[in-house]
Amino acid sequence: MLTILQADLQQVQHADDLVLMLNTYASDPMGGGEPLSDFVRQNLIAELQKRPNIRGFLAYQNDQAVGFAICIEGFSTFACKPLLNIHDFGVHPDFRGWGIAKKLLGFISDFAQTHAYCKITLEVLQGNAPAHALYIDQGFSSYELNPAMGGAIMMQKKFA
Repeated sequence: MLTILQADLQQVQHADDLVLMLNTYASDPMGGGEPLSDFVRQNLIAELQKRPNIRGFLAYQNDQAVGFAICIEGFSTFACKPLLNIHDFGVHPDFRGWGIAKKLLGFISDFAQTHAYCKITLEVLQGNAPAHALYIDQGFSSYELNPAMGGAIMMQKKFA
């Protein structure tokens, strides 16, 4: 039986499962192919707990964590409303193809609508065709303000 819930990071099981799922995702080629550092595994939950604008979601098959999302609330100045960015999202490799990602996205979408977010945003690697197809199927599209100017490009500047 699949259960999806908003994680309560005060609950040890939810916290442990969120770190476990994030580590599984990070170790996957689509998550960078490297497990989380000891520092991240030891400090992530405490740092997330300091930030009231972060929401975690977990999917369980029976009692096993099989999917997760870490979302960060932002703000759309154009809409003058909050938005929800899906920052990390994954399904355990042993449970892919079961429809879990679709149900987890549906749960997050319902949550966002219930809490009056104006939109959900996310990023996806160009080479992650299954995820890209899932997002399109669930109503996501490329971001653009003016079609003549083209779609937005995700960029980053890292610091040590």
